[in-house]
Amino acid sequence: MVIRAEGTRSGADAWKRNSRTREARERVIKVFLTACAYLSIFTTFGIVIVLFEETSRFFLEVSPVEFLTSTRWAPPQGDFGVLPLVYGTLMATIIAIAVALPIGLLTAIYLSEYAPQGLRRWLKPALEILAGVPTVVYGYFALTFITPFFRDSLFSGIESFNAISAGLIMGVMIIPTVASVSEDAIYAVPLSLREGAYALGATRRETATKIVVPAALSGIVAAVILGISRAIGETMIVTIAMGAQANWLGSPLEGMQAMTAYIVQVVGGETPRGSITYESIFAVGSALFLMTLVLNLASYWFVRRYRETY
Repeated sequence: MVIRAEGTRSGADAWKRNSRTREARERVIKVFLTACAYLSIFTTFGIVIVLFEETSRFFLEVSPVEFLTSTRWAPPQGDFGVLPLVYGTLMATIIAIAVALPIGLLTAIYLSEYAPQGLRRWLKPALEILAGVPTVVYGYFALTFITPFFRDSLFSGIESFNAISAGLIMGVMIIPTVASVSEDAIYAVPLSLREGAYALGATRRETATKIVVPAALSGIVAAVILGISRAIGETMIVTIAMGAQANWLGSPLEGMQAMTAYIVQVVGGETPRGSITYESIFAVGSALFLMTLVLNLASYWFVRRYRETY
């Protein structure tokens, strides 16, 4: 009896020690994760504060109205109308989405609804490899292959630097983003919805297009907006393949300059720090930040507004 009591007591002590160890470990993990979360928040706020502080210095010398409404961008001559840069950015982005949306969505539908499970396990990681290709490779591919191909076969008057080649290859770059996120949203639709459609006599195509895709619409829209944000913020492709000419309302076959390309041009050049031209990159960066922020907020609102619950 004494031996049994001592064994019970030692087991209880060991359990208490293990419990205290687990609780201490959980507290350490919680503190670490909380610190990481606050570090991310403070870093973001720090970037925003620095960005808008430098932007305010720029607007002490340049009118915000001129910056937002003028259609001429020529910093050496003192012209700081951002619209040509916004136009070049949106032109490349629209072309990219026109390429990535149909291909990415159809790929997502195939992977989720038609591909055998074994093929899906192999094909999806292979598709995501595209996301790992350096963007500088895409840029030089557009410059040395896509543009000469267009010049020889379709558009004889295309310029060496142009928006259509940059937008096309940028669309290829964001296909994995659109396809992967859309496929996850489609795959998450409950199997019961598919079985109900089949029980009513629907074909696989009708089930995919009329039941599954509408049910996953919020996730698909989020994927598209994520792809748009990725395209707007792209740097190397537009810097290499689209040129450095601020072109307002130009043709896609002509050279243009994106907002990110202008920032690279100034930072990589010999513009003196503190000059009005140097400060202009922060104003352009702020405009770019606000554009992506609006897109992300729209995505968040749409997902919450139209999310299906099962």
